[in-house]
Amino acid sequence: MLDIAAELDAWCREGRAFAVATVVAVEGSAPRRPGAALAVDERGRTLGGVSGGCVEGALWEECRAALAEGAPRLVRYAADAADPFAPALTCGGTVDLLVTPVAAGAAQRPLLAGAVRAVAEGRAVTLLRALPEGPGGDAGALLWEPDAGEGNGARGTLGWGAAADRTALARARALAERGGTGIVRLPGGRRVWVEGRRAPARLLIFGAVDFAAALARVAGPLGHRVTVCDARPVFATAERFPEAAEVVNDWPHRYLDTQRLTARDAVCVLTHDPRFDVPALVRALRGPAGYVGAMGSWRTHEDRLRRLRAAGLGEAQLARLRSPIGLDLGARTPAETALAIAAEMVAVRRGGSGVPLTGSGLPIHRDGGASADCQWADIGSPHDPAAPALPPHPQPRAA
Repeated sequence: MLDIAAELDAWCREGRAFAVATVVAVEGSAPRRPGAALAVDERGRTLGGVSGGCVEGALWEECRAALAEGAPRLVRYAADAADPFAPALTCGGTVDLLVTPVAAGAAQRPLLAGAVRAVAEGRAVTLLRALPEGPGGDAGALLWEPDAGEGNGARGTLGWGAAADRTALARARALAERGGTGIVRLPGGRRVWVEGRRAPARLLIFGAVDFAAALARVAGPLGHRVTVCDARPVFATAERFPEAAEVVNDWPHRYLDTQRLTARDAVCVLTHDPRFDVPALVRALRGPAGYVGAMGSWRTHEDRLRRLRAAGLGEAQLARLRSPIGLDLGARTPAETALAIAAEMVAVRRGGSGVPLTGSGLPIHRDGGASADCQWADIGSPHDPAAPALPPHPQPRAA
């Protein structure tokens, strides 16, 4: 349910009763991975999605029934050769879902509402929910907020006793530290569904330009907390960048000196001015940020490399630079350029090649790759001679 936390937080604040179906296991090919969620309120209105539409109709009915009965349930959708009209994934996979009713007076509602509110506010949380073994089964839940401390960070109960809560939480923490989701098993065969969300990865955009405004609009829905920084106070204003979490009026390199980035974070330099971008890039490329990109023409790029070498950067550090920034989409407008940059960021994080899928034979989903909350996967910078070659660009064939 944390997949649609912001929307569910609004529903909770409005006092709506609803049921939420969460993908907890997938076998074979499926459009969405564990953690995807669909919610249905008491009037039949929906949020989210779990399969691209092929089982949502049947799942809508399951949510309505669970809300009426007030008990959680596990449902499975799989292809059935004996019943060609049974709801199933068109891609042939199997999906298991936990359907949890959240009525206005439900005992677990305050805890579940607290979980979605924490995620909506950008706090790290881990939500554990007991998987029922049959109709009318367990409905317990446990919420852990790691930033609240070891002593008071956990509240709620799975309903199986304090020892089971401690064991489940200990096993969930290792999974949650990677920002992951999954099922953990307890002694006696009991199973617990775990959803973990870390605080959002950061995106620092240097240069208060129209391209920055477009990128801020795109990056937020992709899970980034966006900061726009520029030394020019007339341009670095909150009014110009309403989608940014913060707008900073400072020199980019000086601001970077005050920040503690991680490998989950990204830096995009859009300034086009060596006075701003070279000092910022020197610090970014020496730091841990998983993605560092800079805008400019090929001529600007070559001049920038020369300046960065003169500033003391080595070839290994320069190989991390994504410049000219973004994928080759033929972009011209700020919105198109933001799309090209965001697409490259997703490709780097997910381990994608950036080439068209048509004719490539590449897997559509990187099931073994990093989750959305994990560190960036290096698919190789075009400036890194040691990087593996990308698959050849598919060429059209004559009829």
